Amino acid sequence: MSVDIKLPEGAPEEVVTQALVRDVDLRAFGATGTLALITLDNGHDHNRPNTFGPQSLLALDAAITEATSRNPVAIAITGKPFIFAAGADLSALSFITNREQSLAIGKLGHDVFRRLGESKIPTFAFINGLALGGGLEVGLHCHYRTLASTAFTALPEVFLGLVPGWGGATILPKLIGPERAIQVIMLNALNNNTMMKSKDALKLGVVDVVFEPSDFLERSIAFAAAVLNGKTVLERKDYSSDPAWDSALATGKAAALKKYGGAEIASPLKALELISSAKTNTLGQGFDAEDIALADLTMSDPLRASLYAFNVIQKKRKKVEGAPKPALARKVGKVGVVGAGLMASQLALLLLRNLKCPIVMTDIDQERADKGVAWVKNELAKLVEKKRMSAETAGRLSLLISGSSDQSVFAGCDFIIEAIFEELSLKQELFRKLETIVSPECVLATNTSSLSVEHMGEGLKNPERVVGFHFFNPVAVMPLLEVARTSKTDDATTATAISVGKELKKTMIICKDAPGFVVNRLLTRFMGEITDAVDEGTPVDVADNAMRSIGFPMSPFQLLDLVGPGVALHVSEVLHANLGERYRISPTMAAMVKSGIRNFYIKSEDGTVSVNPAALELIHKGDSPSTAEQVRNRALTALAVEARMMLDEGVVSTAAEIDLCMLMGAGWPMHLGGILPYLDREGISDSACGHSFHPKGVASLP
Repeated sequence: MSVDIKLPEGAPEEVVTQALVRDVDLRAFGATGTLALITLDNGHDHNRPNTFGPQSLLALDAAITEATSRNPVAIAITGKPFIFAAGADLSALSFITNREQSLAIGKLGHDVFRRLGESKIPTFAFINGLALGGGLEVGLHCHYRTLASTAFTALPEVFLGLVPGWGGATILPKLIGPERAIQVIMLNALNNNTMMKSKDALKLGVVDVVFEPSDFLERSIAFAAAVLNGKTVLERKDYSSDPAWDSALATGKAAALKKYGGAEIASPLKALELISSAKTNTLGQGFDAEDIALADLTMSDPLRASLYAFNVIQKKRKKVEGAPKPALARKVGKVGVVGAGLMASQLALLLLRNLKCPIVMTDIDQERADKGVAWVKNELAKLVEKKRMSAETAGRLSLLISGSSDQSVFAGCDFIIEAIFEELSLKQELFRKLETIVSPECVLATNTSSLSVEHMGEGLKNPERVVGFHFFNPVAVMPLLEVARTSKTDDATTATAISVGKELKKTMIICKDAPGFVVNRLLTRFMGEITDAVDEGTPVDVADNAMRSIGFPMSPFQLLDLVGPGVALHVSEVLHANLGERYRISPTMAAMVKSGIRNFYIKSEDGTVSVNPAALELIHKGDSPSTAEQVRNRALTALAVEARMMLDEGVVSTAAEIDLCMLMGAGWPMHLGGILPYLDREGISDSACGHSFHPKGVASLP
């Protein structure tokens, strides 16, 4: 095949995945003839997975031609150690400005992969490791698939603003039926890109058999031999008349609408169209439809935005901006958690599971400390019940967690994190007492969401070991961790905090010790504009739904219910005191807290959600209502102004770090590409600040 697809100007050079062919004599496996085995290998270690750009696709095409010329009885494809293929090389997509070029890339992938499906001799995919997107799709084109028990597979395209565009949206519904195809293509992707474990892929019918990695290739070849000599026969079901098509598609659409707060986002809708068409389309018709859908999405801002967001997350997950040298980090062999409430207990569990070192919890009395320890042990037991942890592991970890009312148990700790009531004087008193118990090198970390970390260290002999370590709730689920340095925090303390955060598998940013850090400062400013609009007389439904069209998973007042009015009011008060009148105290929120009303929305027995009448009664009724468009503009303008101030103040050093925080800590939708690219595209950055946050073409069409 001769195809000339040049990479767009400015795009990074493709790392070519070579396809190497060798013959395997099948006589030792009980069959006659040879199997032509193609191995994908980009020449890098397992940290750089195999991917498919134009040159890699042409290399695979040449390998299929070579394999066929050897007259084998079957062709198989596998990957380098630990990696099958991670799909399309997306690095050049954001540079494409020509729709015809996008169509050509889609068609090239189909033309190469379909040779395996249309082969007159049997084809096998020996999926020996990670297989994502196009990596799984090349396997779907093969007639049979084996999978290593340690491998993860997924079609993450909808999560990234794409569709499975190299056969997945057409082949998979035909192979496993509409309900299971919706699970893999839609539900898994929309659930933060959930990957299938080997047992899941086998149960769903995505693969035919699973083998252990120790002898995976040998057993896969033996499986192929058994198919070839007739000892193993696999039947494929025809799903064209399956009665579940309509209900499955309805499930997929409902999931997409829920994910994006009712907004109709292009990529999931396109995926649903392709899945629906797979019921009657031939494979060729389906592949043509995938090419068109892929080209349409490629030439759209939501895809560019999603790729920008994805790349920011991946980059910052690997390297923390401004982090000291890792060698400066001190060894952490014992950890203290001050507090035994829900947040503190979640922290203890996370630390225990990942650091696997002694964790000591304290509270004001033994009963409360015991309750926190019991909660942690109960959560370990639940993991055993769900088969996510062995009983032996849970037993070992249970021996490492203890609780006390006596803070002297913190002696010997290398790292202590406090999660007590948000009162500065209490935290100052705590740190002063801890300093008399622990060594001068022990890190004193605070999980405060808004208070001054520097003030907490005032009067200490060693204020350089105090650092902000702000998690988001729920601790185990939310990926972001804000590490706040004071003017006195030293590099060794910061490096130790970053080291612990990496062990906890968190995505981190280092920020200046400023009120609200990053996420709470921006969210509180944003929420304040919504509550102000309501206090001024804007109907609740108008203000609360003003942002629905852009795809937030929940409205501002739903978020308020999740956070709790008490916490929201406290943060507002702290920011008001430190940053001034732009952080106004909502009389409605103050009245809700004073009256003990915890929810703005209530759910009836039949599941209907409505505004809590008791909360409505407390709304400060102004006489200056706004339209939804006015509410939306004022909220977004406030975000732009606040973000500009934060960058000017050095709260973080780059706009990308703000984007990361809002993506990972506030659920800002991926298809918007982060808060600042969205404000740039909408023209709000220019109107509010006089210029954009990012260069033109970042997270949008050039």
